[in-house]
Amino acid sequence: MLPLKNRLKKKKDFEKVFKKGASTKGAIFFLKAVFTQNQNTRIGFVVSKKISNKAVVRNKVKRRLRAIMRKLILQIKDGYDMIIVASPIAKDSAISDMEKDITTIFKRSGLFKK
Repeated sequence: MLPLKNRLKKKKDFEKVFKKGASTKGAIFFLKAVFTQNQNTRIGFVVSKKISNKAVVRNKVKRRLRAIMRKLILQIKDGYDMIIVASPIAKDSAISDMEKDITTIFKRSGLFKK
C-alpha cells in the first residue's frame, strides 16, 4: 500500500490531472501528470472494466501497480499529481514487464530524480 500522503483520492484531483496533465504512453500503461504546489507526489490508478468485467482481475492489476510504485516512489520528483491508466494488456502481463513499462514511461516523461 502506498503511504496516505502519496495517494490521489479525490474526484476533483483526478479531473484536474485528466484536464491539465501531460501524457505519456507505454506498451501497457498510460501516464497523465501535472505539476502542483504540493510537496508530495500523489499517484492514482485507473483500471477500468475494459481490462476485465471481473473485479478480481482488476484488483490484481491494481495491487501489482501499487507494489511497483511503492518501490519507485522515492525516485520520482516531488510536487506532481499523476494517474496511471492500465490498458487491457495489463491483465496478462507479468509484473516484471509492468515494472519495465512504468520505468520507461517515467524516464521518457522526465519524472525521475537525477
